[in-house]
Amino acid sequence: MSREDLAGRQAELLHALLADGPAPAGFDPDRLRVEATVLRRKHGRVLAYQRPELAEALGERFGPLFAEFNRGRPKKAAERSGAYADEFVTWLIEGGHLPKPKRRLVDRLRRR
Repeated sequence: MSREDLAGRQAELLHALLADGPAPAGFDPDRLRVEATVLRRKHGRVLAYQRPELAEALGERFGPLFAEFNRGRPKKAAERSGAYADEFVTWLIEGGHLPKPKRRLVDRLRRR
């Protein structure tokens, strides 16, 4: 298999895992869905660890809201976690899940 072919297969696998793409040939779609769920939850835990004030403000709503956000906007492989967290904060505010904060709070929530 050439490097180009391998890169294409890897891209298909990442698309299936991170963006609900179709399972590449040779992969079990059910197992990929399980793995995709695990990766999404991991991204949510990392985000909650990086932004504890956000997780605290949302409480029990954090997990379901992050899952909803992530389904519509999966994290890209090379994307910085801080930039992704900033998009989540913006999505929460625009969706009315968090009140529009004063400027200082926005700066704290988007500290990176």
